[in-house]
Amino acid sequence: MIGIPSASRIRSVLIALLTFIGLVAVLSAQTKTPSSLSFEMPKSHNPLSAYSPADVPEPQLTNSPRLRQLIQDGKLNLSLKDAVQLALENNLDLAIARYNLPIADTDILRTQAGGVFRGVNAGVVQGTPGGGIGGFGEGAPGAGAGGTTSGAGGAGAGASGLVQSTLGVGTPVASYDPAITGTVGAEHQTTPLANLQIYGVPSLQLNTGQASLGYTQAFASGTSIAFEFNNSRQTTNSPFETLSPILNSMYRFSFQQQLLAGFGLGPNLRYLRIAKNNKKISDIAFKDQVIATITQIENIYWDLVNAYEQAQVNEESLAFARQSLENARKQLQLESIPAMDVMRAEAEVSRRDQDLTVARTNLQLQELLIKNALTRSLDDPVLESVAVVPTDRVQSTEAPHAAAVEDLIVQALSDRPELAESDVDLVNRQISRQAARNALLPSLSLVGFYGGSGLAGPLNPIYNLGANSSTAPTNFMGAVDNAFNNSSPDYYVGFNLNIPIRNRVAKADQYRSELEFRQAELRREELRKQIRIEVRNAQYALEQTAARVDAAREARDLSQRTFEITKQEQRLGAGSTYQTMTAQRDLALAQLDLVTAMTTYEKAKVELDRATGSTLENNGIAIQDAINGSISNSAP
Repeated sequence: MIGIPSASRIRSVLIALLTFIGLVAVLSAQTKTPSSLSFEMPKSHNPLSAYSPADVPEPQLTNSPRLRQLIQDGKLNLSLKDAVQLALENNLDLAIARYNLPIADTDILRTQAGGVFRGVNAGVVQGTPGGGIGGFGEGAPGAGAGGTTSGAGGAGAGASGLVQSTLGVGTPVASYDPAITGTVGAEHQTTPLANLQIYGVPSLQLNTGQASLGYTQAFASGTSIAFEFNNSRQTTNSPFETLSPILNSMYRFSFQQQLLAGFGLGPNLRYLRIAKNNKKISDIAFKDQVIATITQIENIYWDLVNAYEQAQVNEESLAFARQSLENARKQLQLESIPAMDVMRAEAEVSRRDQDLTVARTNLQLQELLIKNALTRSLDDPVLESVAVVPTDRVQSTEAPHAAAVEDLIVQALSDRPELAESDVDLVNRQISRQAARNALLPSLSLVGFYGGSGLAGPLNPIYNLGANSSTAPTNFMGAVDNAFNNSSPDYYVGFNLNIPIRNRVAKADQYRSELEFRQAELRREELRKQIRIEVRNAQYALEQTAARVDAAREARDLSQRTFEITKQEQRLGAGSTYQTMTAQRDLALAQLDLVTAMTTYEKAKVELDRATGSTLENNGIAIQDAINGSISNSAP
């Protein structure tokens, strides 16, 4: 015989349970997920904000003031540092990628309530033309469509040949957000009757008013609870009803606890844990985006330097050719040289004028590319017409020592964002593996409920059997009191068991999650090998380009001496104008070769920084500045 608890104990237990539920709800609502980056969804302490939309400001499409500050005397004097800072403020690739950070936060908010994560973008945006980047044998890591992670049951989405269709697989997760339901209504019903024996009237009329209140919530332990409180008031035209109106009140508190599949924090918090890891991936991917964009900016800048110096060399070459032609014409008038020398000089001027035209148009293209990379908008007519003057030049060509290659590889394996993303992705896959294993188990749940009901109402004046013919209270509070005083309890405890025969769906998902995890492990090792090759290739390229610069500088110096000798010979009458112009042309070609070699050397240094993951450090870039899109005063 089960003992019946007293009404006071029932009330105490219910009050304690409701207090606990409310406390859990408040703590859940106030929980904030820490983030390494301060770019998060807007938060509010107003409880009504949950039912109002959150607006996202329109994107800023005007250029930062720094751009106008660098324009002086109709020229944009631009150093490499200025270019990098302008890119952090204005480059649209970075502006697009910044939205991925709060998008990842929405997944955290969604999964805190038990929802399925929607995935984050782990790719690199490359909408800025010019300055191509990439390591040995391929383009920029993560370039292209972007390795966007998918939710559970996705269509095999992923990047680099990886499959992620079982990411987040497992037992269903209920909503952790508590829900309150309420119903209030009134009904009038008329039912025709065949005889008067049962109700005493030819048509039974019922007027029913109902009011109910419910509360449901699930918890990460695999527990779900529900509380319902139902009340009704009914009047009738039947003289045979003892009470009129009839007042009913009942409550029920029920619970369910999963014991096998879906038990514990592991399977029930997997969405939240994956979403938090995806937030880390989004942070790392943004760093990867910054590295890719700054690498592009540096390459575009050095291409601009190359075009600018080539144009200067060609201008000097054309100026010398024109001066030589003028001198040759004077000498022809004095009949000191043949007419053929003048014709050769004219042809040389024509060729060098064509070379200068090509150099200037190439410079204009590089100016357009750098303006596009460093601005949000090109609609400004002043910006469109302004010339860009690079102020940085190659200072030295000291190649790193060969013994430092292993140190560079160690640095790359520690700092490269792609490898960090791969590590976090493996953690997500491990979470999915464990959830898939749990989903193989049968479903066994402990269920139960406890409730009570009460009845009240005055005696029907049409069918009055006497003052003491009813024990029911006459008012609604009496019905409520009877429901909670344990006079009419209703309780149940039991188990629900569901054993799927053969269990092929869960078995296939579990084995597939294992395959995808092993596939990702191989991809990570392949990535490590690729990084090693990229670092060595970048270091070899730097050594080769440094040697090329030295050779080009020696060739330029030799051509310079040769040109000085021929000029002196011509001045003494031992040489011709054609010989001098040929020597000067050789000097111009040697100067162009040196400019090209030095540009290649600078771009090789840029590639080595990218390959080792040191782009941000070597450019003095704080990741928070990149997130904010503005340079702090403390930036170097």
